[in-house]
Amino acid sequence: MSKKHRCGWCEGDDLYEAYHDNEWGVPVYDDDTLFEFLILETFQAGLSWITVLRKRENFRKAFDNFDYKKIANYKQNKIENLLQDAGIIRNKLKVNATVTNAQAFMKIQEEFGSFNKYIWAFVDGKPIKNAFKNYKDAPANTPLSDTISKDLKKRGFKFVGTTVIYAHMQATGMVNDHEINCFRYNEV
Repeated sequence: MSKKHRCGWCEGDDLYEAYHDNEWGVPVYDDDTLFEFLILETFQAGLSWITVLRKRENFRKAFDNFDYKKIANYKQNKIENLLQDAGIIRNKLKVNATVTNAQAFMKIQEEFGSFNKYIWAFVDGKPIKNAFKNYKDAPANTPLSDTISKDLKKRGFKFVGTTVIYAHMQATGMVNDHEINCFRYNEV
């Protein structure tokens, strides 16, 4: 049996391969999942994705399963407890940004009916399909991620720079950046 070809960034790590095979690049239209990825991507800023992925379950427990309604109401004592939790990335600015982002997320839901409607409108509801032979050819950001980042910042979001937003677009399938010879390229 021949081995499936995957994007080069995930080769050789079981957790990375499972994430690649089952989640990365699959279009996400569910607000709960979109919020989870947005928060995980903000914590990833300046770090490797595998670092965040290895702590994902700890993040779920620490942040009430990414329930943005609960997170939006976190008080200072909860934030202090999070900053003592060795299972997550204990960055004060990012923890505080998670609360701010939950509040801003809910404002977008009020305005647009859902975060899904808001974010997917930037790509007319359809994933952008790129054609890269090597994952290293994919950009870290694009003019579109610049636009989304600016709009989110204008709406009060923190840690949503253009690179974070492009990673979010890749993770949630707004853009298909699987290598063209990856077995997932035509499946998502």
